[in-house]
Amino acid sequence: MPSCKLRPHHGMCIAFFGGKGYNRDFTENMTNIIGMLKREDPDITLTVSEDIICGKCPHNKEHRCDSRDKAAGYDSGVLTLCGLSEGDTLPYSEFAGLVRDNILSAGKRSQICGDCCWNDICS
Repeated sequence: MPSCKLRPHHGMCIAFFGGKGYNRDFTENMTNIIGMLKREDPDITLTVSEDIICGKCPHNKEHRCDSRDKAAGYDSGVLTLCGLSEGDTLPYSEFAGLVRDNILSAGKRSQICGDCCWNDICS
């Protein structure tokens, strides 16, 4: 299976996803992607641009995030705390473990994305 592109901050979103989202298309897409990532454990390539989740996001306007500066800041925080760089390719399970160990279990999630509109779900 070819590598999937994934924004680093989506590693945190995936960890807390509980079936809620912007709209039905987004929620169904997110559910399907999470299932595939966990079932198939593909290699992912970290990107600070559109990824496999962004396609159904209402903030994605003509393949550009209308919240790109905020999202890029979240991505940068995840990359830094996990010791990764944009363009790195690794198995999804390894990435999820790094996010869990270096951010979520370490209590550092809110310093990255505490101003996100979904913060209440993750708190």
